[in-house]
Amino acid sequence: MGTPEFAVGILDTICKNNYEVVGVITAADKPAGRGQKIKYSAVKEYALEHGLKLLQPTNLKEEAFLQELKSLQANLQVVVAFRMLPKAVWEMPEYGTFNLHASLLPDYRGAAPINWAIINGEKQTGVTTFFIDDKIDTGAMILSRSTKIDPKENAGQLHDRLMQIGSQAVLETLELISQGNVSTTIQPENAELKTAYKLNRENCKIDWQSSGDTIYNLIRGLSPYPAAWCFFADADQQWNIKIYEAEFIPESHTYNIGSIATTKKSLSVAVKDGWLQILSLQLPGKKRMSISELLNGVSFSEKAHAY
Repeated sequence: MGTPEFAVGILDTICKNNYEVVGVITAADKPAGRGQKIKYSAVKEYALEHGLKLLQPTNLKEEAFLQELKSLQANLQVVVAFRMLPKAVWEMPEYGTFNLHASLLPDYRGAAPINWAIINGEKQTGVTTFFIDDKIDTGAMILSRSTKIDPKENAGQLHDRLMQIGSQAVLETLELISQGNVSTTIQPENAELKTAYKLNRENCKIDWQSSGDTIYNLIRGLSPYPAAWCFFADADQQWNIKIYEAEFIPESHTYNIGSIATTKKSLSVAVKDGWLQILSLQLPGKKRMSISELLNGVSFSEKAHAY
């Protein structure tokens, strides 16, 4: 059971290691983009390509879906980046249902664990497999695997590495379950736990009053998707900008926070403890571009600023 690209890597690994996949459950098709064309989930694309039995329920409690799921006679269900399951679904198979989550639980439960680990400046993260229960990401842990986060790594790069680490973790978990060797650990609960909140327009906006490191981590933690954003303003023009790559240069200066400084090939924004040098961005209605490409077509005055 899964939907995005991250889940495809796991499904592919399961198939290539000769486990019998009796069915694939993914999200219903949705219209997407400006043309509102119907878009298949990444998992559906894979299932169709490999001739796997596919279910796309809109309501996981619906009797017709539950009967169809039961008819697959799965003895184990594997969940990767899907949605919350009702008890009737997760308790159905003989060996239960386990989830792969892209964090070291109990930290970063929730929708966007990869992004928030980077946004919060973590030095390491990982993956955890656990048996699903009636809450989100709280079940008994089976195993976890950790990895260091490179200080220059963005969310897309970490996503791809965790997909590989997660694939191995799922294989190890399948092996433990098939051998009857699973021992689980109950997740500790405390007030200090960090949460992987759902990303939205508000928490993806750059606050230029923050420290350079904080802004730098936000940009790489949201790159390439959904991307950190802000406004650039100059004279009577204003642009809604997405920023994909930047470097923080610590430095004392007397510029106003948000001031934009350019040379022929560079663009930097003043922050309280230095400069954010922007390396690539996107203007409304345009494709992602390097700063040199931007400066070929746009010039900024001394009054230009970011906010």
